[in-house]
Amino acid sequence: MQRTIFETEHELFREAVRTFVEKEITPNFLEWEKAGIVDRDLFRRAGTAGFLAMEAPEAYGGGGVKDFRYNQVLCEEIHYAGVNGSGLGITLHNDICLPYFLNLADDEQKTRWLPGICSGELITAIAMTEPGIGSDLAGMSTTAIRDGDRYIVNGSKTFITNGINSDLVIVAAKTDPSQKHKGMSLLVLERGMAGFERGRNLEKIGVHSQDTAELFFTDVEVPAENVLGGEGRGFVNLVTNLPQERLSIAVAGVGGAQAALNWTLAYCKERQAFGQPIGSFQNSKFKLAEMRTAIEVATQYVDQCVLALNAGTLSAEDAAMAKWWCTELQNRCVDDGVQLHGGYGFMLEYPIARAYADARVTTIYGGTTEIMKEIIGRSMGF
Repeated sequence: MQRTIFETEHELFREAVRTFVEKEITPNFLEWEKAGIVDRDLFRRAGTAGFLAMEAPEAYGGGGVKDFRYNQVLCEEIHYAGVNGSGLGITLHNDICLPYFLNLADDEQKTRWLPGICSGELITAIAMTEPGIGSDLAGMSTTAIRDGDRYIVNGSKTFITNGINSDLVIVAAKTDPSQKHKGMSLLVLERGMAGFERGRNLEKIGVHSQDTAELFFTDVEVPAENVLGGEGRGFVNLVTNLPQERLSIAVAGVGGAQAALNWTLAYCKERQAFGQPIGSFQNSKFKLAEMRTAIEVATQYVDQCVLALNAGTLSAEDAAMAKWWCTELQNRCVDDGVQLHGGYGFMLEYPIARAYADARVTTIYGGTTEIMKEIIGRSMGF
């Protein structure tokens, strides 16, 4: 089914992104995978090309266009190319972190941080998860206690995307430990602050070129002017931004599923068995047909969610449905792709093998499939 969501300017943007990926990411991808981190200069090059902070006002160096379809195109092209490990940091920077600075920062904070965010000089991350608490954000133990014109931050975070490369980290902490949700605030910690240390770059099953780190805070003095969105408003602000975060993951899920289908279809056409292409066997055709159908249906739903986000009407439950369905779809498609590749599907020289490892985390981060179903269930009156 033809997609009607994009206009001419989005397709021109897609061509530019595809060229950028082919030139700047693909040639370096395997090297970055081995290193476990991308070169920081990738962000600066992306900024120069206009692929960072497209929504930020032009006065700060952004694109000045509030249209998530550009974010969608960027995410899709990264996944179609099979370099999502190296591109995930960019989509996190654009889709997940940027809205906090745009919607919550005051004028002084925007002047201080947005130009670097737009140019790629300042790489962003967000730190919510702590060891042992999983999805229970209200149970976090990281504290930020007010002391005059500063906050003293103590605690730790884990599984932080861009954790090594980041210059600005949005940290969720308890400014009032006696409260649960109402005691949480967001503070921006900056590279070089005394007592702010990064742990190891965590070894993961997949997405190896995406740095994922532990962060440690020991009596970190954070100026009061680094509070984002007001004291005690942290949980509300996190919840407000989660639908866009989950939609971004859903877009990636459909993109990853489509990439798996593309690679598998090409392989099934060229690989011969018993004197004919393996795609000509009924089981292969049925599997490919199932993949294509599921991807087409999911794509249409995600496209409508993107339009709803642009219109300001995307609900938490719609984003949750998109997130869990599309990431589970991605995992099914890469699994079927590996099976249809046979023994070669287990070889890392084939992108389907890397995609198999990369896809597994998508049903976990940004809210597990189980949490997404809980959100949907509650919206139905339970």
